[in-house]
Parts: sequence; structure tokens; C-alpha cells
Amino acid sequence: MPLLARLHPLLVHFPIALVVIAALAEAAAALRRDLRWRVVAIANVRAGALFALLAALAGWRLAAAQGMEATSLLEWHRWLGAASAAVALAAALASFGRGGRSYVQLWSYRITLFAAAALVAVTGHFGGLLVWGTHFFHFP
Repeated sequence: MPLLARLHPLLVHFPIALVVIAALAEAAAALRRDLRWRVVAIANVRAGALFALLAALAGWRLAAAQGMEATSLLEWHRWLGAASAAVALAAALASFGRGGRSYVQLWSYRITLFAAAALVAVTGHFGGLLVWGTHFFHFP
């Protein structure tokens, strides 16, 4: 199994945390009207997008590795992971801009950021189901 595939479990935790923190910081920026929170959000979404791309590439390599069972849950996880990385990248790109942003630019950034956070969370949940099984959260 290639090294990149083996790094997937290590790499996935960074984009989950970074993109979710970015969304929370952007929510704080909007609610408190404090642009310092936006600086935090932008730094986190940019780093999160980079790690999301690496994690998605590593995940696709891992899923294609010999001995991996191709299940529908794995396919959902793969495609949600690719979508998560793409939307996180879109949010990071939307965070670039000169000076003041227009209303449309700001909301494009926010929508892609919050969508990325939701996708990353759902993708992470599916990954957890793959590792721990669907009955992990069931209590007797």
C-alpha cells in the first residue's frame, strides 16, 4: 500500500477541525460584527482546504488499495470526501479579495464555507462508520 494511502487516517482530522473552526469563527464574525473573527476563519479555511485535498487524495488511494472491500458506504464516503475537498477549496478561493467585499462576494464565501463544514462533518461521520461500524453508537 502506498505511503500516501497510509497517511489518510492521519490527514483527515486536520481538515475536519480546521473547516469546522473556520465556520464557527465566521459565524462569530457575522454575529458580533468583529472582523478579527473573519481573519481566524480565513486562515483556517485556507489551511483546511489544503489538508482536505491531501486527505481526499490519500483516501482515494486507500480505498483503491488491495484488500479494501468496496461497499456502498465506502463509495459514499469517497464521493462526499471529494465533494468536501472541492467545496472547501471553493470557500478558500472565495476568501480571497481586495479590500471590501460586495454583499454577493461575502455571501458566496459564507455559503461555500458553511457547506464545506457540513460536508466535512457528514464525510467524517461516514468515515467513522467505516472504521468503527454502524453499531458503534448503539447502547444496550
